[in-house]
Amino acid sequence: MKALTDHIHARGLKAGIYSSPGPRTCCGFEGSYQHEAADAARYAEWGFDYLKYDWCSYFDLAGLDAPLEELKGPYRAMGEALQKSPRDIVLSMGQGGQGAPWLWGHECGASLWRIETDIWDKWTVIFAIGMTDLAISQYAHPGHWNDPDMLVVGTMCWGTNKQHPSALRPNEQITHITMWSMLAAPLLLGCDLTKLDAFTFNLVANPEVIDVDQDPLGKSAMRLQGDGTTEIWTRPLFDGTKAVALFNLSPWQQTIVLSPELLAVKKGTPMRDLWQRRDSDPISGDTLFDVAPHGAVLLKLGAPKTR
Repeated sequence: MKALTDHIHARGLKAGIYSSPGPRTCCGFEGSYQHEAADAARYAEWGFDYLKYDWCSYFDLAGLDAPLEELKGPYRAMGEALQKSPRDIVLSMGQGGQGAPWLWGHECGASLWRIETDIWDKWTVIFAIGMTDLAISQYAHPGHWNDPDMLVVGTMCWGTNKQHPSALRPNEQITHITMWSMLAAPLLLGCDLTKLDAFTFNLVANPEVIDVDQDPLGKSAMRLQGDGTTEIWTRPLFDGTKAVALFNLSPWQQTIVLSPELLAVKKGTPMRDLWQRRDSDPISGDTLFDVAPHGAVLLKLGAPKTR
């Protein structure tokens, strides 16, 4: 395992490992129940940087309606064990949002926590999880991240499903990445990288979109406007600019109007389309955007502050 992490680190990457606070992982392998200290020490010895800690069989110990202290207990135990280890290891809590972990996950030593049940490559699931995250966006900031689950793009396989291309349409995949980026969500690829087609590569490797997701200010999106079929979200960025996302949640094309007044910017403010990776005309009045069914537009407004 140490040779594996050395190989990964030599390529400038970080290495993650998976376990459960219960006796078994979701796939039935050994969990870390009552072996937290030993496992944390071994992960550090092996050179891992990240631990995904998935509730799984702890359901059998705590039950579906476990009190808050029972929810915190196993994560606190592993968090304390990791703190005592000689390596900086990120703790990722995977327990489906039980007990609102965005309120207390950091107390257990975690840096991110799942906010919902497992994701699927289905439009209604993507939309619902994104809106759940938006409702708690104020709790996201550096070192404290809401995790809406992995990205369901590309060629995927998990559980008992056979390997298959994402069932999301191209526009829906753009919306998926746009939502997660506006929400400052961890971007976790769940696809087979050996089968990465050009569309998926351009989707997940667009540096201007990733810059929005990874913005150092760490502020998540807020809703400016929404009527159930269209949404306008905004997010302040560290360089003084702001990201603006337009979402069409309906199955037909919609025209969404932006104005300087709505965005609280001056007329003539520079505007850039991040998916198209090209500058648009500065916003000087009502500007109309035709947004595809279940599609999204991602913009950056303003000129970066110079140092």
